[in-house]
Amino acid sequence: MDIRLIWFYRLGFLLLLFIVMYIFLKLQDLWMPVLHLLITVAIPFFVAAFITYLLHPVIESLHEKGLHRGLAVFIIYSLFFGGIAFALYKGIPAFISQLRDLSENAPNLTNQYRNWVELIQQKTSTWPDGIQQKIHDGINGVEKALNGLVSKALDGAVNVLNSIVIIAIIPFIAFYMLKDFDTMKKAVWYLTPRKWRKDGILFLRDVDKSLGSYIRGQLFVCVVIGGISALLFWLVKLKYALLLGVFVGITNVIPYFGPIFGAIPAVVIASTISVKMVLISLGIILLLQFLEGNILSPLIVGKSLHMHPLLIMFALLIGGEIAGVIGLILAVPVLAVVKVALLHGRNHFGKVKPDSHSLKP
Repeated sequence: MDIRLIWFYRLGFLLLLFIVMYIFLKLQDLWMPVLHLLITVAIPFFVAAFITYLLHPVIESLHEKGLHRGLAVFIIYSLFFGGIAFALYKGIPAFISQLRDLSENAPNLTNQYRNWVELIQQKTSTWPDGIQQKIHDGINGVEKALNGLVSKALDGAVNVLNSIVIIAIIPFIAFYMLKDFDTMKKAVWYLTPRKWRKDGILFLRDVDKSLGSYIRGQLFVCVVIGGISALLFWLVKLKYALLLGVFVGITNVIPYFGPIFGAIPAVVIASTISVKMVLISLGIILLLQFLEGNILSPLIVGKSLHMHPLLIMFALLIGGEIAGVIGLILAVPVLAVVKVALLHGRNHFGKVKPDSHSLKP
């Protein structure tokens, strides 16, 4: 076939694809409600599947040690959801109370922010005006966010109540997924086309090997760091200890930049009390990072990702630019999956028949 006809065929295919996509987007009023319904139904299954993925290795470990599988599922399931229920029962009232107090004291915190900005502007008066304008806009954004905390919290509570049936069904779905994990594996195996089974198993195994221990370990480390930080902030009588501990624990998921994000609110709140409290807060953050970086992460998480720090930072920058905080949290897991996919793609599409010399040791 003539090379020009091939290119005309490709351009025609692309043009047809764009037309179909345009018509599809124009008809979104028809399929968006259906998509929203499917997402709403799928969310509890995705959450339950993630919980199952976290707990299954622990259950298998207990089962291999001689404990009956059903009993192992019951014990781990009860500890996991019982612990979450107890934490929510004890923590939500204190969390809401501190959130309300923080919203009421938002003007004091924003004034502290503004004092810092004015000091920075005085020290950096030679900086471009655009940078100073961005700092000013950022302060205004923080003030609006703080002033709307209570309303957002109330809206979130209403949404939770509206979704109570969906939330309540997650533990039941997770229980049956844990109980019938082997059955589901067999079902997926038989539903997968034969030509994809071997490569698919190898791919999932490598993803789990690279990502599974990282996710489980990182979540555990974040819970420990968040709990210790909340306790230490409470012991030194820093206001909003629970809020700060939760924030430190969540931001600790983000490699390298997480400790910086987690330290900012604690330092700002401490600055409204005294310079001594600022130093104590910084000391707590540094102590926690030393504990996390030298004891918890090496012991629990290890080096399961096997990726260069520059590559991780690059992924964090892209994730933050695309999806903000959520992008920062998901950047490393997505990078790990992409890495495994690229390696498998190279092995699959770059297969070369080895000659006799290449097989020699």
